[in-house]
Amino acid sequence: MSRIGKQPIPLPEKVAVKIDPQNQVLVEGPQGRLKFNLPLVLELEMKDNLLLVKPRDETRTTRALHGTWRALLANAVKGVSQGYEKVLELVGLGYRAEVKEGQLILQVGFSHPVKMRIPADLEVRAEKTKIFIRGIDKQRVGEFAAQVRRVRKPEPYKGTGIRYQGEIIRRKPGKAAKGAGA
Repeated sequence: MSRIGKQPIPLPEKVAVKIDPQNQVLVEGPQGRLKFNLPLVLELEMKDNLLLVKPRDETRTTRALHGTWRALLANAVKGVSQGYEKVLELVGLGYRAEVKEGQLILQVGFSHPVKMRIPADLEVRAEKTKIFIRGIDKQRVGEFAAQVRRVRKPEPYKGTGIRYQGEIIRRKPGKAAKGAGA
């Protein structure tokens, strides 16, 4: 059995979990609702405001799915109760971002602004050199943040580009000048 899969998921008081006979799981909370199709080899059990993920057999695939689905459901519970947020920083001369008409517009050193459509389930806010991405689905927030970062990855010589807040970029020295006597 998975060590992660064995751990119960505590449910906050405003979060409700509904399980259909077809193994569809609906997680509802103050931030929104998420729906999953749980694999048939797993079952959910509710006990005293705790959600338990249990395997129906001990095959290799069941053991692989056990911990993964427990983590996905725990992320969903946290997402609908608190939400997830990623913050990106723009580092570079003249780099800036703005949100206009459902699009994120980035000016990051190209000859043209880069326009990205914001997914409907995410909330994106830009303040000059910072981009705030919020949502209830951890995977969607992380994927959109990665797409934005991919527009202009941080480069190791000057350190300019789009980076996650708190990300440390290992800097490289530039070309060494030729020696005076050589």
